[in-house]
Amino acid sequence: MTQKTNLTTTLRDLIAIAIGCAIYAFGLITINIQNHLAEGGLTGITLIVRYWLHIDPAYTTLILNIPLVILGYKFLGKRALAYTIYGTVMMSVFLWIWQRVPVTINLNHDIFIAALLAGLCGGFGSGIIYRYGGTTGGSDVIARIIEKRRGVQMGRSLLIFDIFVLTASLSYLDIEHMMYTLIASYVFSRVVNFTLEGTYAAKGLLVVSDHYQKIADQIMTQTGRGVTFLHAEGGYSHQSRQMIYCVVSASEVAHLKRIIEHQDPTAFISIIDVHEALGEGFTYETPTKD
Repeated sequence: MTQKTNLTTTLRDLIAIAIGCAIYAFGLITINIQNHLAEGGLTGITLIVRYWLHIDPAYTTLILNIPLVILGYKFLGKRALAYTIYGTVMMSVFLWIWQRVPVTINLNHDIFIAALLAGLCGGFGSGIIYRYGGTTGGSDVIARIIEKRRGVQMGRSLLIFDIFVLTASLSYLDIEHMMYTLIASYVFSRVVNFTLEGTYAAKGLLVVSDHYQKIADQIMTQTGRGVTFLHAEGGYSHQSRQMIYCVVSASEVAHLKRIIEHQDPTAFISIIDVHEALGEGFTYETPTKD
């Protein structure tokens, strides 16, 4: 990668992370706080501090992250560390801005809609941040340290930390608002996954057949897709054979199944979801033919 390309990529990442922080902070200030909804992770702690000590979350976000970033320095690469510091600063900046911009969303006191919007804004903003390699520090750093030191998976550590924070949030929220917060947390997780994966709809086919060459030729001829031969060995017979691997759009799966069945009705086919495929010359969109 040339220096110019690398600089362009980094600039794109920084802009996207800033946009993600802006969206997340907007939802937290104008929806969560205004409708008395809690939040998990370090952000949830800043809301607890805000309620009891009346300290601006923009400041506590920055203050609480400083020791965490220092503590996690040796567990983060240089790029990850730089993006974490940048994301933390941007989050604090936008939390400060949105509290001073007179924006009010009238939901007619409908907490359910507020929970949905909180999950949408938080999940979409966080998804953008994660998609471009950023984090906002907090519980992500803690979970990474625990994973390195204790071997506990990050997902489990994050869940335990969120449960602890949400339980502590009952010190200023009633059960009703906490239940709506859980709805927001569920929507948040789903939107994060959707944002990371996008509308990507690709399928991977693994085909085992003695007629692999004929099948591969027909796939390439009729669909314009490339195929890869993988060396395989039967677990029972220990017979060596070639296995076909091909990635196509979801709409092409039925056509490929017909091609394979025509060449070998006894072929073994395994179809898997492909969340993302990268590489020179690859696209899961339907190829154009001259």
